Amino acid sequence: MSRSTFDQAATSATATRMLDVAERLAQTHGFNGFSYADIATELGVTKASLHYHFATKAELGRALIVRYAERFSAALDTLDAVPDLLARLRRYVQLYENVLIRDRMCLCGMLAAEYSTLPSAMQQELRRFFDANESWLACSLETARARGGLSFDGSPTEAARALTAGLEGAMLLARAYEEPTRFGATALRLLAGLGLTQGARGGSARRRRVAPKRAVRSASSAE
Repeated sequence: MSRSTFDQAATSATATRMLDVAERLAQTHGFNGFSYADIATELGVTKASLHYHFATKAELGRALIVRYAERFSAALDTLDAVPDLLARLRRYVQLYENVLIRDRMCLCGMLAAEYSTLPSAMQQELRRFFDANESWLACSLETARARGGLSFDGSPTEAARALTAGLEGAMLLARAYEEPTRFGATALRLLAGLGLTQGARGGSARRRRVAPKRAVRSASSAE
C-alpha cells in the first residue's frame, strides 16, 4: 500500500469512527446534546483533528443523516425481496425495534424533534429520508390493496404516513416508560389497522427513490 493510499484509508477510518460515535450520541442524547469535545474525549483525539474531517458540526450532522438514509435504503431493498406482505411489514417494523432494543432512537426521528434548531442542510436531508421511507411504504401498501391483501381507508400515502408517525411515536413512549414491549404491542395494533391478512402477497415495492446524497468528509473535499 502506497503512503497516499494508506493516508486515505486512515482518514476514512477516522471519519467512520467519528460518525459511529456521533450517531450513538445523537440517538441517545439528541443532536444538540453532544459536542465535538464529547467525540474527541471518547476517541482519544483532539478537537482539531475532528475538524479536519468535518469542519463544522453542521457538516457532521448532514453526513450522519446521509449515511443513515443509505443504510436504511439498503435495508428496504432487502425487504423488497420478501413476497409476503405481512412478513415484509413485520420485518419493516423490526428495523425500528432493532434500534430500540439497543436503547437508542431512530436517528431521523430523534432529529425531527429538534428540527427547528437544525441547520437547513440537515433539515433538507431529514425530509429526504422521510420522503423515501413513505414512498417505499406507499408502494407496498398500494400494490397489496390492489391484490386484495389489504383494506384501509384513504390513500396509500396517507396510510404510509400514519404508519411511520405511529412507529416513531411508539418508540418515543416505549423509551419514556423504559418498556420496549410497549413498542411491539403498538406496532401490532398499527399493522392490524391496515387490515392485514395472513399470506397477503404485495409484490415488489417499486418505490420512487429519493436518492440520498453522498456524505462529504470535509469542507475541502466538497470544493
